Amino acid sequence: MICWVFVLMLSLIVGLGNPGRKYQKTRHNLGFRVVDYLAAERGRRFKPGKGEYLLCEIREEERRIRLLKPLTYMNASGEAVAEALDRLGHDIEDLLVVCDDANLPLGKIRIREKGSDGGHKGLRSIIYHLGSADFARLRMGVGQAPEGMELEEFVLAKFDRDEKEQAELMIETACRAVESAWAFGLAESMSRFNG
Repeated sequence: MICWVFVLMLSLIVGLGNPGRKYQKTRHNLGFRVVDYLAAERGRRFKPGKGEYLLCEIREEERRIRLLKPLTYMNASGEAVAEALDRLGHDIEDLLVVCDDANLPLGKIRIREKGSDGGHKGLRSIIYHLGSADFARLRMGVGQAPEGMELEEFVLAKFDRDEKEQAELMIETACRAVESAWAFGLAESMSRFNG
């Protein structure tokens, strides 16, 4: 008797963020920073796609992995993601979205096969435009806004000096988790990195 085991191997990694220099190092741009880091490690660059996104293609063990950065700004990320899925011929099962999360403490990452938007407007836009929440996501903790500070102001600010080292370590850990997801599948990545 043959037993088939389905392993979800992701091939479209979308980092969420806002385009433009003023947003580069903000909490809300962690997704951009992860895909930038993955591309730079391989000596690759992002180029304009045939839509509202930047695209970088890399080869890993004879597989083509696409890294994508929407240019629609965070709250309209779903427009670019839906367009890219259609143009590039990917299914929702190929998708892994990387984003910040104010519901997780700084430094913690969490990988899920699917779920709600958790109050994240970028995820909300993707769910709306895809008509489904059944896509993988890797969320990176930034912690909650200090008392008296609006969440939007908090996530659009840069990390404080005493947070930078922890944020950099989290970015590196997230990169390893993404690599694990595309190489070994989502379940393996969740087991290794959701501790």
